[in-house]
Amino acid sequence: MTVNADIDALATKASWRDLPAAQQPTYPDAEALREVVADLESYPPLVFAGECDELRTRMGAVARGEAFLLQGGDCAESFDAVTAEHIRAKLKTILQMGAVLTYAASVPVVKVGRIAGQYSKPRSKDTETRDGVTLPTYRGDSVNGFDFTEAARVPDPDRLRRMYHHSASTLNLVRAFTTGGYADLRQVHAWNQDFVRTSASGQRYEQLAREIDNALNFMRACGTDPEEFRTVEFYSSHEALLMDYESALTRVDSRTGRLYDVSAHMVWIGERTRQLDGAHIEFASKIRNPIGVKLGPTTTTEEALQYIERLDPEREPGRLTFVVRMGADKIRDKLPTLVEKVTASGATVAWVTDPMHGNTFEAASGHKTRRFDDVLDEVKGFFEVHKELGTHPGGIHVELTGDDVTECVGGGDEIFVDDLHQRYETACDPRLNRSQSLDLAFLVAEMYRSQ
Repeated sequence: MTVNADIDALATKASWRDLPAAQQPTYPDAEALREVVADLESYPPLVFAGECDELRTRMGAVARGEAFLLQGGDCAESFDAVTAEHIRAKLKTILQMGAVLTYAASVPVVKVGRIAGQYSKPRSKDTETRDGVTLPTYRGDSVNGFDFTEAARVPDPDRLRRMYHHSASTLNLVRAFTTGGYADLRQVHAWNQDFVRTSASGQRYEQLAREIDNALNFMRACGTDPEEFRTVEFYSSHEALLMDYESALTRVDSRTGRLYDVSAHMVWIGERTRQLDGAHIEFASKIRNPIGVKLGPTTTTEEALQYIERLDPEREPGRLTFVVRMGADKIRDKLPTLVEKVTASGATVAWVTDPMHGNTFEAASGHKTRRFDDVLDEVKGFFEVHKELGTHPGGIHVELTGDDVTECVGGGDEIFVDDLHQRYETACDPRLNRSQSLDLAFLVAEMYRSQ
């Protein structure tokens, strides 16, 4: 690239700075933030542009109805949870879900984690008050601390450095797991067989598990042992929320001269930051990563069409994913018009359901929680709408963990409201535990088969 091209790219990268940026922390030391950003700009990429291009191709198959997206992970990652045990459990759950969905849907399942960068969360209020004391709200480990103390809640730019290093450690381990034999399909299937055999809820899926077992046995008898059985493609994603961090990790690809956010393979714009005249949409319009936009129940068709114009002007399948988070009581009413108008525009976007965020409520105990039945009903509504319109239900985007937490009520191995306190470990929103996640995967598999 020429010097002038480099200057043009840097100017493009910084174009968001002229626009309002929602949900940004207020750092008390501006110079400390500048130093951290300068360091981040010198760090190696966490992912590579070619990998982002590969995922964009995979998402193109999702948009065309030739594949299905499974995207899942923590509501908000925490620095303390960057351990081999936590990462392995999360990955194991996603791989198990993916194996079931791949067989039932008979199409490739694109596996994307909310992982290695999901350390930030938008919040509805800037402050939190307890017992007459008001402090800044907790915005994720990348911004401040969870403890309700004045010192912990001060936004600290050095946490951006820690986010980078924790993300690098996580990606290193994920890559080792997915290429080193841990993700072998036969092993993953054995885990699912164990779930079916030992779980009260899992026993209803025995027939599907037996079908998968027969298919694997048949291939083994034929002497088939493809490389794809032993490794798996796994991509990272997070909400592109903290603009200083995302911008610092945006680089010019030496092959093409295009900008890529190398903090993750895919990034999305959240419901609270999708303003068309805001910094987040401007930033996303300049990078080549696959982009998601969360669409809540207030989204208008005009907004959806403008997102396409801003983020996918070339109408490239795989570039843009609409992640709809309407709520179980609104999905059937709000989604059809959006899908109809977007389809009529000629755009080929991937439609994905986030059945978590529209179904949150506060239990009498004070815990934020979600009903598994509501989550499932929103997924059902999503599939019903696409079946009626003849369009493709492209995937699911869920908050989950591989641990046996008690954060969402219901499920086959039912968790009751009175159980929430037992292992309520999330720092922000409630997640499906391993059993509930596998329940959901088998039930989605049944829905996909009936499409």
